[in-house]
Amino acid sequence: MKRSKPFLLLMLADFIARSAYQMGKTPLLPIFAAGLGASGAFLGLIVSVSTITGLFLKPLFGILSDRWGRRVWLLVGTGFFAFMPFLYRFIQTPEQLLAMRLIHGLATAIYGPVTLAYIAELSRKDSTAEDIGWFQMARSGGYIVGPALAGWLLLSLDAVAVFTVIGLLSCAVFLPILRLPETRARKRKGLGEPVWRQVSAALRDGGRRPAVWLTGGLEAVTFIALYTLKAFLPIYAVEAGVSVALVGLFFSLNEAVHVLGKPFCGRLSDRWGYLPAISLGMLILAAALPLVRALDQGVLFLAPAALLGLAQALIFPAAIALVSDRISPENLGAGMGLIGMLQNFGKVAGPVLGGLAIATLGYHATLVCLSMMLALGMAVIWSVFAPRKFAWLSR
Repeated sequence: MKRSKPFLLLMLADFIARSAYQMGKTPLLPIFAAGLGASGAFLGLIVSVSTITGLFLKPLFGILSDRWGRRVWLLVGTGFFAFMPFLYRFIQTPEQLLAMRLIHGLATAIYGPVTLAYIAELSRKDSTAEDIGWFQMARSGGYIVGPALAGWLLLSLDAVAVFTVIGLLSCAVFLPILRLPETRARKRKGLGEPVWRQVSAALRDGGRRPAVWLTGGLEAVTFIALYTLKAFLPIYAVEAGVSVALVGLFFSLNEAVHVLGKPFCGRLSDRWGYLPAISLGMLILAAALPLVRALDQGVLFLAPAALLGLAQALIFPAAIALVSDRISPENLGAGMGLIGMLQNFGKVAGPVLGGLAIATLGYHATLVCLSMMLALGMAVIWSVFAPRKFAWLSR
């Protein structure tokens, strides 16, 4: 299906913004923080603190976009993307950098729920997951381009100069954003009530939607498993004598299958139903995790990487589409924000909980436990809710 001009404009804007933002995270941010004297746990906090911003504020910005419109908040988010990088030249201590990252995280906290709500409002009912898959593929492209471009620039520029380049590149995001129309007219009757009352009402509405908590909870568990793997697989692979190049290829293959598979898997979920697609993805993920233990199997070690990527491609577009289909249009941004909050929880909690589990159970046992947890979650859902009982959850 041919995508509309606003859809393509937002894809372009998000790709540029995310590419520039990722330039400022890896490998630039750790290098810049270390140059200021940060080390150990505090350096790790600096790198991850922007995720914590989204953990708490994504639902709020989603709700505010429901009230005042998507376009104005996309402009606000673009402002944070564009102007914050120019301020890094004034940072002199690790503590100042921590505060800067906390504020800079507002950019993704705004863009996360608002862009997804915008895409969901543009999409037809029979192609929501596929549209989200295409959009997320463009977003993921920024995670590939950004670090590579930052590494290349660091060969000839210092960290502060690279942040300036990031700011200049981010300013280009205004060009497509300013051409975006509002997706739909906001209802005037709700604009007279206090903001806090609308926030409370939207959170109550989202909290009463089982689809929000079901999909959000499943995504949180998925991110806990994936981020545990990202944090600890390199360490244990190297200790097992696996080539560093093979470890890097593992994550590259995983991300390639994930990114390229999103539109196709989104189309499948539009046809099969969102919950069946999510369930299949969770089961593939559960089956793939124990296979990662086969560190001594040479290139066969890469097989679970492809399965993990396929699982993510099945889960993420379908989860967003399911929530957009089941939450009221007036609170669509709130639903996207709640899902984003639970995703960020999984990203933050994954390495912490995974580290505790590995310290207690060991690496291999932790992978098996994560696999069993994912499979058990699917089994409980399908046994407690017969298909006719959760028809309201699937399409």
